[in-house]
Amino acid sequence: MGIVQRDRFIALHGEHETHAKDAQRALSKPASAGRLSRGLVLLFAMACGLSVGNVYCSQPLLDAIGRDFGISQASVGLVVTVTQAGYALGLFLIVPLGDLLDRRRLIVSQLLLSVLALLAVGLAPNIAVMLCGVFVVGLLAVVIQVLVAFAATLAGPKERGRIVGRVTSGVVIGILLARAVAGALTDLGGWRLVYLTSAALLLAMAAALWRALPPGANQQAPPSYARLLASVMTLWTGEPLLRIRAGLALLIFAAFSVLWTSLVLPLSSPPVSLPHSVIGLFGVVGVAGASAASLAGRWADRGLQQRTTGAALMLLLASWLPIGHLHRSLISLVIGVVMLDFAVQAVHVTNQSMLFARFPEARSRLVAAYMMFYSIGSGAGAMASTWAYARAGWMGVSVLGAVISAIALIFWAVTMKSAVSRTC
Repeated sequence: MGIVQRDRFIALHGEHETHAKDAQRALSKPASAGRLSRGLVLLFAMACGLSVGNVYCSQPLLDAIGRDFGISQASVGLVVTVTQAGYALGLFLIVPLGDLLDRRRLIVSQLLLSVLALLAVGLAPNIAVMLCGVFVVGLLAVVIQVLVAFAATLAGPKERGRIVGRVTSGVVIGILLARAVAGALTDLGGWRLVYLTSAALLLAMAAALWRALPPGANQQAPPSYARLLASVMTLWTGEPLLRIRAGLALLIFAAFSVLWTSLVLPLSSPPVSLPHSVIGLFGVVGVAGASAASLAGRWADRGLQQRTTGAALMLLLASWLPIGHLHRSLISLVIGVVMLDFAVQAVHVTNQSMLFARFPEARSRLVAAYMMFYSIGSGAGAMASTWAYARAGWMGVSVLGAVISAIALIFWAVTMKSAVSRTC
C-alpha cells in the first residue's frame, strides 16, 4: 500500500501514524509472544476446528438431507451455499469487530449464539427453518477468523507464520474430521444428531475459552463501527496484495468445494454404495494434507511465499487426475484428496502470513476482506459441483475442478509477473 493510501486509511480511523507505530511496537514485544503458550495455541486450534466443522459437516450429509426434505441432487448444494453466504456476511459485519471490541468477549459470545443456531438446525421441521439455521451457523462461524487474528496478534513477529500455521492446522483438521464424525453420527442416529452433538461440544469450548483467553483489548483507540466497516473497503481498494491473494483464495476454495460437496454422491450410489461412516473416513485421509499448514507457515517465515504458492497450485491442478479415477480405484481417489488438501492449505496459509505481515494494525479487517472471497469461492464451487454432477457425473466434476485449478495457476503467474514489474 502506498504512503498516501496508508495515510488515508489511518485518517479514516481518526488515528495518527504514531499510534500505529506504537501498536506495532507493542505487538512485537517478547512479552506479547510469551502470552501464547503451547497449550493456548492448542486451544485456539481446537476451537477453530470445532467451529469450522459446523460449516462443512453438511457436505457428507447432503444425500440424507435431500431425501429428508425432498431436494434434488442438482439443488441440494444450496445447503452449503446458504451456509457460505452467512459466512461471507459474517466476515464483513462481525470479523472487523476484533479490531474494536474485547476479543475474548466477542469470541465467547459468538460461540454461545452458535449453540442456539445449531439447535435450531438439528430440530428443524422443514427446509426453510433449516436453511435459516445454517445461514446463522455460517454467520457466526467467522469466530474462526477472530481466533486466527487474535493468535497472530499475540505471537511474536519471528514466529507469527509458524503460529498461524499451527492454528490453521486446527481449521484444516476440523474441516476434514467433521466429515468423518458427521458420517459416523449419521449412521448412528441420523443427520440431525450431528448438529445436536456439535451444539454440546461448542458449549463446552465456550466455557474453556472464557477461562483461558487473555483480555483482548486493542493497543490503540478504535474507530467507530461504521468507519471500521468502511476501512475494509479502503483496504481492498488500496492494497494490491490483498486483491491478488483474495482472488487466489476464491479460486482454490472453489476447487476445494467442488471436490468435497459432490464426493458423497458417487460414493453413496451404486456401484460404490458406501455407508456414511465410511465416506466420512475420506476426511480423515485428507488430514495428511493438514501438514501443509505448518510447513507453509515456516516457508513463509523464510521468505519463500511465491515459490510455495506456485508449487502448491501446480500440485492442485495435478490432483484432479487421480481424483477423476474414483470409479476405477478408491486408492487413486485417496492420493488425489491428499494432494488437493495439501495444495489448498499451503496457499491459504501463505496468503494469510503475507497479509498479516503487511498491515499488522488491521489484522481482523484484513482477514474479513480476504476471507469473504474464500466464502464466495466455496459457495459458488458447491452449487457448480452438484450441477455438474447432475449433468455429467463424476467426470464432469473432475473437469470442473481441473479448469478452476488451471485458472488459479494462470492467475498467480500473471499477477506475480505484474508484481515483479511494479517493484523494478
